[in-house]
Amino acid sequence: MSDLQYPADLRYTEDHEWVADKGEGTVRVGITSYAQDALGDVVYVSLPAVGDTVTAGESCGEVESTKSVSDLYSPLDGEIVAVNDTLDAEPGTVNTDPYESGWMFEIRVSDASAVEALMDVEAYRASLD
Repeated sequence: MSDLQYPADLRYTEDHEWVADKGEGTVRVGITSYAQDALGDVVYVSLPAVGDTVTAGESCGEVESTKSVSDLYSPLDGEIVAVNDTLDAEPGTVNTDPYESGWMFEIRVSDASAVEALMDVEAYRASLD
């Protein structure tokens, strides 16, 4: 597991998702190295639609791999403002580049301070032990 990366500038959830603060009340969301590694080869990603309202902790999509189907949970309350359409044609990007080109969706958050309540990298690493 030591080869899996967890960027220090991100926040993390117990559902193995990462959250990047994009500024102006918007965050970008994806799944962590740990999650993509556990899933195996991702073959399909179902994302929420732009304009959808999402609630923290509730399912808003799914990731299908050769091993299983896993729900994608919204880490925060808000509105979907962007989705990564390239994952339709290239779902494996989630495996090869989970933190950059493999991002899932962006949320305009209802409460920007909620981002700080998510786990930092040390807390997330500790949760994996």
